[in-house]
Amino acid sequence: MAQVVLTLGDDISTDAIYPGRFMATVLPSETPQFAFADYEINARLKSRQVAPGSAVVAGANFGCGSSREQAASTLKGHELVIVAKGFARIFLQNSANLGLRTVICPGIEASEGDELDFTATEVVNKTTGKSFPIVPLPKARQDIIDAGGLIAYTRKRLLEARAR
Repeated sequence: MAQVVLTLGDDISTDAIYPGRFMATVLPSETPQFAFADYEINARLKSRQVAPGSAVVAGANFGCGSSREQAASTLKGHELVIVAKGFARIFLQNSANLGLRTVICPGIEASEGDELDFTATEVVNKTTGKSFPIVPLPKARQDIIDAGGLIAYTRKRLLEARAR
């Protein structure tokens, strides 16, 4: 179960997620402090008032704009789940590479404070009682996310191959 901590509209750019003025800080251990730096949620994230596994719900084209990987790493640093009607292609790939949980849900309806439950095929808004079908990620991409990112996935595959 995930509580919705932020709702956003369409076309949320990587600059809104991780503002370019912080690009001097690119280490995944340091980027989380700048997540949504220009939004009220930033203070709650920095003071750890947002539980890992909490959800951000957005419209279409989430993560558009630049290809900066830090936009995904800053969200991964807080272990957020990003539920959006759609994602920008490069952001979606960066998210998979870093193990950020993303859910494509074109019909999602949720408000801040709502409780969401996830199944393999839908998002259930427990607050409203409505269910919304998801668009599953390709198996290979989901496997990378489930492993914790591309490096963890590759390490796991290499160890499995070595064991054979």
